[in-house]
Amino acid sequence: MKVTKSGFGKTKDGKEATLFTVENSKGMKVTLCDYGATVVGIFVPDREGIVEDVTLGYDNVKGYDENGTYYGAFIGRNGNRIANAAFTINGKTYNLEKNDGPNNLHGGFKGYNNFFYESEIFEDTDEITVEFSRLSPDMEQGFPGNLDVSVSYSLTEENELVIEYHAVSDKDTVVNLTNHTFFNLDGQNSGSILDTFLRIDADNFTPTDDSLIPTGEIREVSGTPMDFRRSTRIGDRIEADYLPLKQAGGYDHNYCLNNSGNDCELVCEAISRKSGRKLEVFTDLPGMQLYVGNFIDGKVAGKGGYIYKKREGFCLETQLYPDACNEKPYFKTSVLKAGEEYETATIYKFSIEK
Repeated sequence: MKVTKSGFGKTKDGKEATLFTVENSKGMKVTLCDYGATVVGIFVPDREGIVEDVTLGYDNVKGYDENGTYYGAFIGRNGNRIANAAFTINGKTYNLEKNDGPNNLHGGFKGYNNFFYESEIFEDTDEITVEFSRLSPDMEQGFPGNLDVSVSYSLTEENELVIEYHAVSDKDTVVNLTNHTFFNLDGQNSGSILDTFLRIDADNFTPTDDSLIPTGEIREVSGTPMDFRRSTRIGDRIEADYLPLKQAGGYDHNYCLNNSGNDCELVCEAISRKSGRKLEVFTDLPGMQLYVGNFIDGKVAGKGGYIYKKREGFCLETQLYPDACNEKPYFKTSVLKAGEEYETATIYKFSIEK
């Protein structure tokens, strides 16, 4: 295994970004940037041994500096939506930026993907880890508490990208961290992902109102187009006459995973029958947002000048449930008490389906 560093261009304020390239002996490579603690690329072989980048993104840091689509982004202080851009802790209401209609999305206009991070490399015989960390100061984005936060990315010899999150605050606050990588298992410039087959180990999901805020209901997927408990082509039912799909313009929903929450357990698998690439997701978190790029607008050039269009990438964002900081009796809260440790992990494992 090896890791190298190289320049990745300058942000609009003139700061130089660094690209970290981690490679294993199995032909897998991951590229990461200290601007945004971003997953820039994931290169894996197909069934013919051809290695391609299976993540959407940009060729240099300038794209990520203007990254309204969140390609590869580290998301915080709160991933997903907060209703009416406000929450109350200990009797005090905190107002956030309304950057998604009346709601707060992914922390606000300047998310964790728009900061530079300190970096540290840890090398072992069977894995290499790049850790990014920073102090998110009290009231940044409107959230209380000085938050020491880190995210580490480890590439293993088993073709796993292990993402570990850690945070501690000196005040009660809200924390719900995730990663917003867009996958296309046929290669980042290969078009629609609707032929990808997906299985999600979830008996329920959280329906939303028209602004995509969960209502608080936990609804069974059985008998609905939301049911991915058996491997199903993403495009088979995406245009079904079903209110949750119409509200979101396709899949953009939180699934209530069947895992125990005690360890990283297999919760999802995606397979391209064209390339043979298989992606498995393991996590200890209770939820996962399935998003299939409904709002990619086809206006901005990505890697190699390719113009990404609607539904050419999908996200599997492990998380606490959206709006879990507000009163939702069946949701595990996203309120982190002062001095308590936020620790969670998600693994994206790649293999070949012959």
